[in-house]
Amino acid sequence: MIDIDNKTVANVLIQALPYIQKYFGKVVVIKYGGNAMQSDELKQAVMSDVVLLSLIGIKVVLVHGGGPEISATLGQMNMESRFVNGLRYTDEETAKVVQMVLAGKTNKDLVGLLTRNGGKAIGLCGLDGGLITAKKMGGDVDLGYVGEITEVNASVIHDQLAGGYIPVISTVGGDSEGNVYNINADTAAAAVAGALKAETLILMTDVAGLLTDRSDESTLIHQVNISDVPALIRDGIISGGMIPKIESCVLAVRQEVKKAFIIDGRIPHSILIELMTNEGIGTMFRV
Repeated sequence: MIDIDNKTVANVLIQALPYIQKYFGKVVVIKYGGNAMQSDELKQAVMSDVVLLSLIGIKVVLVHGGGPEISATLGQMNMESRFVNGLRYTDEETAKVVQMVLAGKTNKDLVGLLTRNGGKAIGLCGLDGGLITAKKMGGDVDLGYVGEITEVNASVIHDQLAGGYIPVISTVGGDSEGNVYNINADTAAAAVAGALKAETLILMTDVAGLLTDRSDESTLIHQVNISDVPALIRDGIISGGMIPKIESCVLAVRQEVKKAFIIDGRIPHSILIELMTNEGIGTMFRV
């Protein structure tokens, strides 16, 4: 632990006060994934950030994926990981593994880590209380049991927040026929944020944010109006794997989420840097 004198600690707290007041009682949805989920040091930093935000009166909802864990488990079971256009093809047997890993081990590991850091967390998946209703994703390419969200039952989450819990949501959903679907975590986080009319959506990624030049992090674009996104896609500034992430941000803002951020989850305490400082750390999307 870094040794900081008491005066410095007091100054830091005073400087954070306006941001604490701004977010007090508000809902912040955080999508947790990428390298921050693989590194023990970064995982600890994220969990401590989430607990701190919760303890100062911010209603944090944590939505997580777990692609590497799913791939590892499939490998241990001698099952193939197959991807189509960057999305995991999910047959019926793979869907069972996705549910087992995400709603089971990964989710409960995060709940346990939050609890050990002094938080009050509860694990949920989209099947609990009809939280996430989904249907088979349409389109020209068949991805099997990959789903698109048709409804989020926000009352399930509100009930947990009212009880002082940090809801930790794994991204599997279901339909009325008992089918279980694998859902992209960025898309799910945006849908959850929209259903809750959250103050903020934060997507943790393995990049600094949206860059004018992808090879130069000094070209970070700090703020984007969602009306400018189509032009940025046409110009090639938004491309590849950033397109679905940014589309998730646009979806959230269009559903009355005030701001959406893409931040670098490789930097310890990036959540606090984004929410509790004037400069921030990533790219903000807003109307």
